[in-house]
Amino acid sequence: MDFDVVVAGGGPVGLMLACELRLGGARVAVLERLTEVDPTIKGGAITTPSAEALYRRGMLPTLAEVQRQAVDRFQAFMRERNGGDGGGAPRQGIGIVGHFAGIMLRADLVDRTEPGLGDAGPASEITFVAQQDIERLLEGRADELGVDVRRGVELTGFDADDEAVTVRTTHGAIRAGWLVGCDGGRSTVRKLAGFAFPGTDPEITCHQAVVEMADAEDLTVGWATTDNGVYAHGPMPGRIVTVEFDGPPADRDAPVTTEDLQARLRRVSGVDVTITGVRTATRFTDHARQVTEYRRGRVLLAGDAAHVHSAFGSQGLSLGIGDAMNLGWKLAAVIGGRAPQGLLDTYTAERHPVGAGVLDWTRSQVAAMRPDPQSRALREIVSDLAETVTGTTYLTARLNGAHVRYELPGEHPLTGRSAPDLEFADGSRLADHLHGGRALLLDLADDPKLRALAVGYAGHVDTLTVGCPSRPKLVALLVRPDGFTAWAAETGVKAPTSTAGLAEALEEWFGVPEGAVTPG
Repeated sequence: MDFDVVVAGGGPVGLMLACELRLGGARVAVLERLTEVDPTIKGGAITTPSAEALYRRGMLPTLAEVQRQAVDRFQAFMRERNGGDGGGAPRQGIGIVGHFAGIMLRADLVDRTEPGLGDAGPASEITFVAQQDIERLLEGRADELGVDVRRGVELTGFDADDEAVTVRTTHGAIRAGWLVGCDGGRSTVRKLAGFAFPGTDPEITCHQAVVEMADAEDLTVGWATTDNGVYAHGPMPGRIVTVEFDGPPADRDAPVTTEDLQARLRRVSGVDVTITGVRTATRFTDHARQVTEYRRGRVLLAGDAAHVHSAFGSQGLSLGIGDAMNLGWKLAAVIGGRAPQGLLDTYTAERHPVGAGVLDWTRSQVAAMRPDPQSRALREIVSDLAETVTGTTYLTARLNGAHVRYELPGEHPLTGRSAPDLEFADGSRLADHLHGGRALLLDLADDPKLRALAVGYAGHVDTLTVGCPSRPKLVALLVRPDGFTAWAAETGVKAPTSTAGLAEALEEWFGVPEGAVTPG
Protein backbone atom coordinates (compact mmCIF):
# COMPACT_ATOMS: atom_id res chain seq x y z
CA MET A 1 0.00 0.00 0.00
CA ASP A 2 1.54 3.32 -1.06
CA PHE A 3 -0.63 5.48 1.20
CA ASP A 4 -3.49 5.13 3.64
CA VAL A 5 -5.45 7.89 1.89
CA VAL A 6 -5.27 9.69 -1.44
CA VAL A 7 -6.98 13.09 -1.40
CA ALA A 8 -7.96 14.31 -4.86
CA GLY A 9 -7.84 18.12 -4.82
CA GLY A 10 -5.35 20.38 -3.08
CA GLY A 11 -7.53 23.38 -2.33
CA PRO A 12 -8.29 24.46 1.24
CA VAL A 13 -10.65 21.55 1.92
CA GLY A 14 -8.28 18.88 0.59
CA LEU A 15 -5.32 20.35 2.44
CA MET A 16 -7.28 20.71 5.69
CA LEU A 17 -8.42 17.11 5.45
CA ALA A 18 -4.89 15.92 4.74
CA CYS A 19 -3.57 17.78 7.79
CA GLU A 20 -6.25 16.27 10.01
CA LEU A 21 -5.47 12.79 8.70
CA ARG A 22 -1.75 13.27 9.39
CA LEU A 23 -2.49 14.40 12.94
CA GLY A 24 -4.34 11.10 13.32
CA GLY A 25 -1.34 9.12 12.08
CA ALA A 26 -2.45 8.36 8.51
CA ARG A 27 -0.10 8.41 5.50
CA VAL A 28 -1.58 10.86 2.99
CA ALA A 29 -0.97 11.97 -0.58
CA VAL A 30 -2.73 15.02 -2.06
CA LEU A 31 -3.13 15.23 -5.83
CA GLU A 32 -3.62 18.72 -7.26
CA ARG A 33 -3.73 19.33 -11.01
CA LEU A 34 -2.70 23.01 -10.66
CA THR A 35 0.99 23.73 -10.21
CA GLU A 36 0.36 26.73 -7.92
CA VAL A 37 -2.43 28.43 -5.98
CA ASP A 38 -5.15 29.63 -8.36
CA PRO A 39 -5.10 33.47 -8.29
CA THR A 40 -8.68 33.76 -9.62
CA ILE A 41 -10.80 35.81 -7.21
CA LYS A 42 -12.83 33.63 -4.86
CA GLY A 43 -14.26 34.00 -1.37
CA GLY A 44 -12.88 36.95 0.57
CA ALA A 45 -14.15 35.97 4.00
CA ILE A 46 -14.58 32.99 6.30
CA THR A 47 -17.20 32.27 8.93
CA THR A 48 -16.47 31.70 12.60
CA PRO A 49 -16.45 27.86 12.47
CA SER A 50 -13.61 27.93 9.92
CA ALA A 51 -11.65 30.47 11.94
CA GLU A 52 -12.34 28.35 15.02
CA ALA A 53 -11.04 25.19 13.31
CA LEU A 54 -7.79 26.87 12.31
CA TYR A 55 -7.50 28.50 15.74
CA ARG A 56 -7.82 25.09 17.38
CA ARG A 57 -4.85 23.91 15.33
CA GLY A 58 -2.62 26.82 16.35
CA MET A 59 -2.96 29.04 13.28
CA LEU A 60 -4.68 32.07 14.83
CA PRO A 61 -1.68 34.47 14.75
CA THR A 62 -1.27 34.04 11.01
CA LEU A 63 -5.00 34.50 10.41
CA ALA A 64 -4.99 37.69 12.47
CA GLU A 65 -2.11 39.12 10.45
CA VAL A 66 -3.79 38.28 7.12
CA GLN A 67 -6.97 39.96 8.33
CA ARG A 68 -5.04 43.04 9.43
CA GLN A 69 -3.69 43.42 5.92
CA ALA A 70 -7.18 42.98 4.44
CA VAL A 71 -8.59 45.67 6.72
CA ASP A 72 -5.74 47.99 5.73
CA ARG A 73 -6.72 47.52 2.08
CA PHE A 74 -10.33 48.31 2.92
CA GLN A 75 -9.28 51.43 4.78
CA ALA A 76 -7.23 52.55 1.79
CA PHE A 77 -10.21 51.93 -0.49
CA MET A 78 -12.52 54.00 1.71
CA ARG A 79 -9.99 56.83 1.96
CA GLU A 80 -9.72 56.93 -1.81
CA ARG A 81 -13.50 56.96 -2.19
CA ASN A 82 -13.95 59.66 0.45
CA GLY A 83 -11.13 61.97 -0.50
CA GLY A 84 -8.72 60.98 2.27
CA ASP A 85 -11.31 60.21 4.96
CA GLY A 86 -11.48 56.59 6.08
CA GLY A 87 -15.26 56.81 6.19
CA GLY A 88 -15.47 56.16 9.91
CA ALA A 89 -14.71 52.45 9.58
CA PRO A 90 -13.06 51.12 12.74
CA ARG A 91 -9.37 50.24 12.51
CA GLN A 92 -9.98 46.69 13.72
CA GLY A 93 -12.76 45.86 11.26
CA ILE A 94 -15.55 47.27 9.13
CA GLY A 95 -18.47 46.97 11.55
CA ILE A 96 -20.29 44.13 9.77
CA VAL A 97 -20.47 40.39 10.28
CA GLY A 98 -21.51 39.49 6.74
CA HIS A 99 -24.53 39.86 4.54
CA PHE A 100 -27.73 38.14 3.47
CA ALA A 101 -28.47 38.69 -0.24
CA GLY A 102 -26.41 41.85 -0.06
CA ILE A 103 -28.26 43.12 3.03
CA MET A 104 -25.47 43.99 5.42
CA LEU A 105 -25.56 42.60 8.96
CA ARG A 106 -24.29 45.07 11.56
CA ALA A 107 -22.01 43.73 14.26
CA ASP A 108 -23.52 46.01 16.91
CA LEU A 109 -26.93 44.36 16.47
CA VAL A 110 -25.73 40.82 17.21
CA ASP A 111 -26.74 39.38 20.59
CA ARG A 112 -23.54 37.59 21.59
CA THR A 113 -25.28 35.78 24.45
CA GLU A 114 -26.94 33.45 21.94
CA PRO A 115 -25.38 29.94 21.84
CA GLY A 116 -22.48 29.79 19.44
CA LEU A 117 -22.19 33.55 18.90
CA GLY A 118 -20.22 34.66 21.92
CA ASP A 119 -18.17 31.67 22.96
CA ALA A 120 -15.65 31.17 20.12
CA GLY A 121 -12.99 33.25 21.83
CA PRO A 122 -10.49 35.09 19.61
CA ALA A 123 -11.71 33.18 16.54
CA SER A 124 -14.87 35.29 16.52
CA GLU A 125 -12.74 38.30 15.58
CA ILE A 126 -11.52 36.65 12.35
CA THR A 127 -13.61 37.21 9.22
CA PHE A 128 -11.75 38.93 6.38
CA VAL A 129 -9.41 36.22 5.17
CA ALA A 130 -9.40 35.29 1.47
CA GLN A 131 -9.56 31.73 0.19
CA GLN A 132 -6.12 31.93 -1.41
CA ASP A 133 -4.61 32.97 1.92
CA ILE A 134 -6.22 29.97 3.62
CA GLU A 135 -4.85 27.68 0.92
CA ARG A 136 -1.31 29.03 1.29
CA LEU A 137 -1.51 28.73 5.06
CA LEU A 138 -2.69 25.12 4.87
CA GLU A 139 -0.13 24.22 2.24
CA GLY A 140 2.61 25.29 4.65
CA ARG A 141 0.92 23.39 7.45
CA ALA A 142 0.70 20.24 5.31
CA ASP A 143 4.39 20.48 4.53
CA GLU A 144 5.22 20.77 8.23
CA LEU A 145 3.15 17.66 9.00
CA GLY A 146 4.74 15.58 6.25
CA VAL A 147 1.81 15.39 3.83
CA ASP A 148 2.91 14.36 0.33
CA VAL A 149 1.38 17.18 -1.79
CA ARG A 150 1.80 16.49 -5.50
CA ARG A 151 1.07 19.53 -7.64
CA GLY A 152 0.66 19.17 -11.37
CA VAL A 153 -0.77 15.66 -10.88
CA GLU A 154 -4.35 14.92 -11.90
CA LEU A 155 -6.56 11.96 -11.05
CA THR A 156 -7.78 10.31 -14.25
CA GLY A 157 -9.58 7.27 -12.85
CA PHE A 158 -9.63 4.65 -10.12
CA ASP A 159 -10.63 1.10 -9.28
CA ALA A 160 -11.98 0.36 -5.83
CA ASP A 161 -12.53 -2.99 -4.12
CA ASP A 162 -13.23 -4.10 -0.56
CA GLU A 163 -9.60 -3.74 0.47
CA ALA A 164 -8.17 -0.68 -1.28
CA VAL A 165 -8.35 1.82 -4.14
CA THR A 166 -6.00 1.96 -7.12
CA VAL A 167 -5.86 5.58 -8.26
CA ARG A 168 -4.77 6.33 -11.82
CA THR A 169 -3.08 9.68 -12.39
CA THR A 170 -1.25 11.60 -15.09
CA HIS A 171 1.96 10.47 -13.35
CA GLY A 172 1.21 6.79 -12.79
CA ALA A 173 -0.88 4.67 -10.42
CA ILE A 174 -1.11 4.88 -6.63
CA ARG A 175 -2.48 2.20 -4.31
CA ALA A 176 -4.24 3.46 -1.18
CA GLY A 177 -6.67 2.28 1.41
CA TRP A 178 -9.10 5.15 0.81
CA LEU A 179 -9.85 7.88 -1.73
CA VAL A 180 -11.45 11.20 -0.81
CA GLY A 181 -12.69 13.53 -3.52
CA CYS A 182 -12.08 17.16 -2.62
CA ASP A 183 -11.88 18.10 -6.28
CA GLY A 184 -14.56 20.76 -6.50
CA GLY A 185 -18.04 21.19 -7.90
CA ARG A 186 -17.24 19.33 -11.11
CA SER A 187 -15.63 16.50 -9.15
CA THR A 188 -14.14 13.70 -11.24
CA VAL A 189 -14.22 11.42 -8.20
CA ARG A 190 -17.94 12.02 -7.66
CA LYS A 191 -18.79 11.32 -11.27
CA LEU A 192 -16.65 8.18 -11.61
CA ALA A 193 -17.89 6.77 -8.29
CA GLY A 194 -21.53 7.23 -9.33
CA PHE A 195 -22.75 9.40 -6.46
CA ALA A 196 -26.30 10.66 -6.97
CA PHE A 197 -26.28 14.47 -7.14
CA PRO A 198 -29.84 15.85 -7.00
CA GLY A 199 -30.73 19.51 -6.60
CA THR A 200 -32.10 22.62 -8.30
CA ASP A 201 -31.11 24.14 -11.63
CA PRO A 202 -29.53 27.61 -11.98
CA GLU A 203 -31.41 30.77 -12.89
CA ILE A 204 -28.78 33.52 -12.59
CA THR A 205 -25.46 34.54 -14.08
CA CYS A 206 -22.93 36.17 -11.74
CA HIS A 207 -19.54 37.69 -12.38
CA GLN A 208 -16.92 38.61 -9.81
CA ALA A 209 -13.74 40.44 -10.75
CA VAL A 210 -11.00 42.76 -9.64
CA VAL A 211 -10.63 45.44 -12.28
CA GLU A 212 -9.23 48.87 -12.99
CA MET A 213 -11.99 51.38 -13.73
CA ALA A 214 -12.58 54.95 -14.78
CA ASP A 215 -15.73 57.01 -14.23
CA ALA A 216 -16.74 54.80 -11.29
CA GLU A 217 -17.52 57.60 -8.82
CA ASP A 218 -21.26 56.97 -9.01
CA LEU A 219 -21.01 53.25 -8.19
CA THR A 220 -22.48 52.50 -4.78
CA VAL A 221 -19.97 51.08 -2.32
CA GLY A 222 -21.24 47.77 -0.99
CA TRP A 223 -24.27 45.97 -2.41
CA ALA A 224 -26.98 47.70 -4.44
CA THR A 225 -30.22 46.52 -6.09
CA THR A 226 -31.48 47.91 -9.40
CA ASP A 227 -34.21 47.12 -11.92
CA ASN A 228 -31.73 44.92 -13.79
CA GLY A 229 -30.26 42.91 -10.93
CA VAL A 230 -27.80 43.36 -8.09
CA TYR A 231 -24.21 44.55 -8.00
CA ALA A 232 -21.45 45.07 -5.45
CA HIS A 233 -18.43 47.37 -5.34
CA GLY A 234 -15.63 46.85 -2.79
CA PRO A 235 -14.60 46.25 -0.03
CA MET A 236 -11.23 45.91 -1.77
CA PRO A 237 -10.15 48.29 -4.53
CA GLY A 238 -11.53 47.35 -7.94
CA ARG A 239 -13.65 44.43 -6.74
CA ILE A 240 -17.01 44.19 -8.51
CA VAL A 241 -19.86 41.66 -8.55
CA THR A 242 -22.82 41.56 -10.94
CA VAL A 243 -25.92 39.37 -10.53
CA GLU A 244 -28.32 39.03 -13.45
CA PHE A 245 -31.55 37.04 -13.61
CA ASP A 246 -31.66 36.18 -17.29
CA GLY A 247 -30.74 32.52 -16.85
CA PRO A 248 -27.45 30.67 -16.48
CA PRO A 249 -24.51 31.43 -18.79
CA ALA A 250 -24.59 29.75 -22.19
CA ASP A 251 -20.97 28.66 -21.74
CA ARG A 252 -19.53 28.73 -18.23
CA ASP A 253 -16.06 27.94 -19.56
CA ALA A 254 -15.88 30.81 -22.04
CA PRO A 255 -13.25 33.44 -21.16
CA VAL A 256 -14.53 36.44 -19.17
CA THR A 257 -13.68 39.43 -21.33
CA THR A 258 -13.21 43.08 -20.45
CA GLU A 259 -15.97 44.07 -22.86
CA ASP A 260 -18.46 41.62 -21.37
CA LEU A 261 -17.71 42.70 -17.79
CA GLN A 262 -18.08 46.36 -18.69
CA ALA A 263 -21.37 45.79 -20.51
CA ARG A 264 -22.81 43.80 -17.62
CA LEU A 265 -21.69 46.28 -14.95
CA ARG A 266 -23.15 49.17 -16.93
CA ARG A 267 -26.42 47.33 -17.49
CA VAL A 268 -26.91 46.31 -13.86
CA SER A 269 -25.61 49.48 -12.19
CA GLY A 270 -26.84 52.08 -14.69
CA VAL A 271 -23.45 53.81 -14.41
CA ASP A 272 -21.30 54.32 -17.52
CA VAL A 273 -18.09 53.02 -16.02
CA THR A 274 -15.12 52.17 -18.19
CA ILE A 275 -13.13 49.06 -17.33
CA THR A 276 -9.55 49.64 -18.42
CA GLY A 277 -8.01 46.43 -17.11
CA VAL A 278 -8.95 43.08 -15.54
CA ARG A 279 -6.71 41.56 -12.88
CA THR A 280 -8.82 38.51 -12.15
CA ALA A 281 -12.37 37.47 -13.07
CA THR A 282 -14.73 34.54 -12.79
CA ARG A 283 -18.38 33.70 -13.43
CA PHE A 284 -20.66 31.52 -11.35
CA THR A 285 -24.29 30.62 -11.04
CA ASP A 286 -26.73 29.33 -8.42
CA HIS A 287 -27.27 25.67 -9.15
CA ALA A 288 -27.67 23.92 -5.78
CA ARG A 289 -26.94 20.21 -5.57
CA GLN A 290 -25.87 17.73 -2.91
CA VAL A 291 -24.94 14.06 -2.97
CA THR A 292 -27.34 11.80 -1.13
CA GLU A 293 -24.50 10.10 0.76
CA TYR A 294 -20.93 11.22 1.45
CA ARG A 295 -19.42 7.74 1.24
CA ARG A 296 -19.58 4.83 -1.18
CA GLY A 297 -17.38 2.00 0.05
CA ARG A 298 -13.79 3.24 0.18
CA VAL A 299 -14.56 6.48 -1.67
CA LEU A 300 -15.70 9.61 0.20
CA LEU A 301 -16.42 13.21 -0.75
CA ALA A 302 -15.90 16.54 1.02
CA GLY A 303 -16.37 20.19 0.17
CA ASP A 304 -17.76 21.26 -3.21
CA ALA A 305 -17.40 17.70 -4.49
CA ALA A 306 -20.27 16.83 -2.12
CA HIS A 307 -22.36 20.00 -2.43
CA VAL A 308 -22.52 23.03 -4.72
CA HIS A 309 -24.41 26.29 -4.38
CA SER A 310 -24.03 29.99 -5.12
CA ALA A 311 -21.11 31.85 -3.57
CA PHE A 312 -23.22 34.40 -1.66
CA GLY A 313 -22.03 34.76 1.93
CA SER A 314 -18.75 32.83 1.46
CA GLN A 315 -20.44 29.65 2.68
CA GLY A 316 -18.71 27.09 0.48
CA LEU A 317 -15.22 27.29 1.96
CA SER A 318 -16.45 27.18 5.54
CA LEU A 319 -18.82 24.30 4.82
CA GLY A 320 -15.96 22.34 3.28
CA ILE A 321 -13.60 23.03 6.19
CA GLY A 322 -16.31 21.68 8.48
CA ASP A 323 -16.51 18.52 6.37
CA ALA A 324 -12.73 18.07 6.61
CA MET A 325 -12.71 18.54 10.38
CA ASN A 326 -15.53 16.02 10.81
CA LEU A 327 -14.12 13.38 8.49
CA GLY A 328 -10.39 13.64 9.21
CA TRP A 329 -10.24 12.25 12.73
CA LYS A 330 -12.86 9.58 12.02
CA LEU A 331 -11.11 8.20 8.95
CA ALA A 332 -7.75 8.31 10.74
CA ALA A 333 -9.25 6.37 13.66
CA VAL A 334 -10.59 3.69 11.31
CA ILE A 335 -7.23 3.44 9.54
CA GLY A 336 -5.40 3.20 12.87
CA GLY A 337 -7.68 0.43 14.11
CA ARG A 338 -9.08 2.62 16.87
CA ALA A 339 -12.63 2.49 15.51
CA PRO A 340 -14.73 0.27 13.23
CA GLN A 341 -15.72 1.42 9.74
CA GLY A 342 -19.19 2.11 11.10
CA LEU A 343 -17.82 5.33 12.58
CA LEU A 344 -17.68 6.70 9.03
CA ASP A 345 -21.47 6.46 8.80
CA THR A 346 -21.66 9.35 11.25
CA TYR A 347 -19.90 11.55 8.68
CA THR A 348 -22.92 11.58 6.34
CA ALA A 349 -25.35 11.59 9.27
CA GLU A 350 -23.79 14.72 10.78
CA ARG A 351 -22.65 16.71 7.74
CA HIS A 352 -25.43 16.08 5.22
CA PRO A 353 -28.06 18.08 7.18
CA VAL A 354 -25.57 20.94 7.56
CA GLY A 355 -24.93 20.98 3.82
CA ALA A 356 -28.65 20.85 3.04
CA GLY A 357 -29.19 23.86 5.29
CA VAL A 358 -26.52 25.86 3.47
CA LEU A 359 -28.10 25.04 0.10
CA ASP A 360 -31.44 26.40 1.32
CA TRP A 361 -29.66 29.44 2.80
CA THR A 362 -28.19 30.31 -0.60
CA ARG A 363 -31.46 29.58 -2.42
CA SER A 364 -33.28 31.99 -0.11
CA GLN A 365 -30.75 34.71 -0.92
CA VAL A 366 -31.40 34.34 -4.63
CA ALA A 367 -35.13 34.68 -3.91
CA ALA A 368 -34.48 37.95 -2.05
CA MET A 369 -32.34 39.30 -4.91
CA ARG A 370 -34.75 38.81 -7.80
CA PRO A 371 -35.91 42.07 -9.43
CA ASP A 372 -39.62 41.15 -9.63
CA PRO A 373 -42.07 43.08 -7.40
CA GLN A 374 -42.83 40.12 -5.13
CA SER A 375 -39.16 39.47 -4.40
CA ARG A 376 -38.45 43.15 -3.84
CA ALA A 377 -41.29 43.26 -1.32
CA LEU A 378 -39.73 40.26 0.44
CA ARG A 379 -36.36 42.00 0.41
CA GLU A 380 -37.81 45.05 2.14
CA ILE A 381 -39.18 42.88 4.92
CA VAL A 382 -35.86 41.06 5.38
CA SER A 383 -34.08 44.43 5.38
CA ASP A 384 -36.36 45.65 8.16
CA LEU A 385 -35.69 42.49 10.18
CA ALA A 386 -31.94 42.98 9.68
CA GLU A 387 -32.26 46.31 11.48
CA THR A 388 -33.36 44.54 14.66
CA VAL A 389 -31.29 42.65 17.24
CA THR A 390 -33.45 39.54 16.90
CA GLY A 391 -33.30 39.53 13.11
CA THR A 392 -29.58 40.20 12.82
CA THR A 393 -28.79 37.64 15.52
CA TYR A 394 -30.80 34.96 13.72
CA LEU A 395 -29.25 35.73 10.33
CA THR A 396 -25.76 35.86 11.81
CA ALA A 397 -26.22 32.52 13.55
CA ARG A 398 -27.26 30.94 10.25
CA LEU A 399 -24.44 32.63 8.35
CA ASN A 400 -21.82 31.60 10.91
CA GLY A 401 -23.05 28.09 11.49
CA ALA A 402 -23.66 28.87 15.15
CA HIS A 403 -26.98 27.01 14.93
CA VAL A 404 -25.29 23.71 14.00
CA ARG A 405 -25.86 20.93 16.49
CA TYR A 406 -25.25 17.26 15.81
CA GLU A 407 -27.81 14.83 17.18
CA LEU A 408 -25.70 13.16 19.86
CA PRO A 409 -26.88 11.29 22.98
CA GLY A 410 -27.11 13.40 26.11
CA GLU A 411 -29.27 16.12 27.63
CA HIS A 412 -26.67 18.76 28.33
CA PRO A 413 -27.17 21.86 26.12
CA LEU A 414 -23.51 21.78 25.03
CA THR A 415 -23.70 18.21 23.73
CA GLY A 416 -23.50 18.12 19.94
CA ARG A 417 -22.40 21.75 19.68
CA SER A 418 -19.01 23.22 18.95
CA ALA A 419 -17.34 23.48 22.36
CA PRO A 420 -17.03 26.98 23.83
CA ASP A 421 -13.49 28.38 24.00
CA LEU A 422 -13.32 28.17 27.78
CA GLU A 423 -10.75 30.25 29.63
CA PHE A 424 -9.08 28.31 32.42
CA ALA A 425 -7.59 29.27 35.76
CA ASP A 426 -4.06 28.77 34.47
CA GLY A 427 -4.60 31.41 31.76
CA SER A 428 -4.89 28.97 28.89
CA ARG A 429 -7.94 28.51 26.69
CA LEU A 430 -9.61 25.38 25.34
CA ALA A 431 -8.17 25.86 21.84
CA ASP A 432 -4.63 25.82 23.26
CA HIS A 433 -5.14 22.15 24.19
CA LEU A 434 -6.51 21.00 20.81
CA HIS A 435 -3.49 21.68 18.60
CA GLY A 436 -2.57 17.99 18.39
CA GLY A 437 -5.90 16.90 16.91
CA ARG A 438 -6.76 14.52 19.74
CA ALA A 439 -9.89 14.36 21.84
CA LEU A 440 -9.83 16.15 25.19
CA LEU A 441 -11.49 15.22 28.47
CA LEU A 442 -11.75 18.27 30.69
CA ASP A 443 -11.84 17.51 34.40
CA LEU A 444 -13.00 20.80 35.88
CA ALA A 445 -13.78 19.49 39.37
CA ASP A 446 -10.67 17.37 40.09
CA ASP A 447 -12.64 14.11 39.96
CA PRO A 448 -10.46 10.95 40.05
CA LYS A 449 -13.43 8.77 39.00
CA LEU A 450 -13.74 10.75 35.81
CA ARG A 451 -10.04 10.49 35.04
CA ALA A 452 -10.09 6.75 35.71
CA LEU A 453 -12.61 6.23 32.91
CA ALA A 454 -10.17 7.76 30.41
CA VAL A 455 -7.11 5.70 31.38
CA GLY A 456 -7.72 3.14 28.63
CA TYR A 457 -7.72 5.88 25.98
CA ALA A 458 -4.25 7.27 26.64
CA GLY A 459 -2.71 8.59 23.43
CA HIS A 460 -6.11 9.13 21.83
CA VAL A 461 -7.90 11.19 24.47
CA ASP A 462 -5.95 13.79 26.42
CA THR A 463 -7.04 14.57 29.98
CA LEU A 464 -6.75 18.01 31.53
CA THR A 465 -7.55 18.79 35.16
CA VAL A 466 -7.99 22.52 35.58
CA GLY A 467 -10.40 25.07 36.99
CA CYS A 468 -12.75 27.20 34.92
CA PRO A 469 -13.84 30.25 36.94
CA SER A 470 -16.11 31.59 34.20
CA ARG A 471 -18.22 28.39 34.20
CA PRO A 472 -18.26 27.30 37.87
CA LYS A 473 -21.17 24.89 37.38
CA LEU A 474 -19.52 23.01 34.52
CA VAL A 475 -18.02 19.80 35.93
CA ALA A 476 -16.55 18.09 32.88
CA LEU A 477 -16.49 18.14 29.10
CA LEU A 478 -15.51 15.55 26.48
CA VAL A 479 -14.43 17.32 23.30
CA ARG A 480 -14.02 15.37 20.08
CA PRO A 481 -10.97 16.07 17.87
CA ASP A 482 -13.16 18.23 15.61
CA GLY A 483 -13.98 20.49 18.55
CA PHE A 484 -17.55 19.31 19.07
CA THR A 485 -18.83 18.35 22.51
CA ALA A 486 -19.48 14.61 22.82
CA TRP A 487 -20.49 14.70 26.50
CA ALA A 488 -20.80 17.23 29.31
CA ALA A 489 -21.69 17.27 32.98
CA GLU A 490 -22.81 20.22 35.07
CA THR A 491 -24.13 20.72 38.58
CA GLY A 492 -27.86 21.23 38.48
CA VAL A 493 -28.30 19.28 35.24
CA LYS A 494 -30.24 16.10 35.93
CA ALA A 495 -27.87 13.10 35.97
CA PRO A 496 -27.31 10.20 38.44
CA THR A 497 -23.60 11.05 38.87
CA SER A 498 -21.08 13.49 37.46
CA THR A 499 -19.71 10.71 35.21
CA ALA A 500 -23.04 9.30 34.00
CA GLY A 501 -22.85 8.58 30.28
CA LEU A 502 -19.12 9.28 29.98
CA ALA A 503 -18.02 5.67 29.55
CA GLU A 504 -20.63 5.21 26.82
CA ALA A 505 -19.55 8.39 25.03
CA LEU A 506 -15.89 7.39 25.16
CA GLU A 507 -16.63 3.97 23.74
CA GLU A 508 -18.98 5.30 21.06
CA TRP A 509 -16.41 7.70 19.62
CA PHE A 510 -13.08 6.12 20.57
CA GLY A 511 -13.73 2.40 20.78
CA VAL A 512 -13.26 -0.10 23.59
CA PRO A 513 -10.58 1.07 26.05
CA GLU A 514 -7.24 -0.70 26.06
CA GLY A 515 -7.15 -3.54 28.57
CA ALA A 516 -10.92 -3.97 28.59
CA VAL A 517 -12.27 -7.51 28.52
CA THR A 518 -14.81 -7.94 25.74
CA PRO A 519 -17.41 -10.74 25.66
CA GLY A 520 -15.98 -13.81 23.99
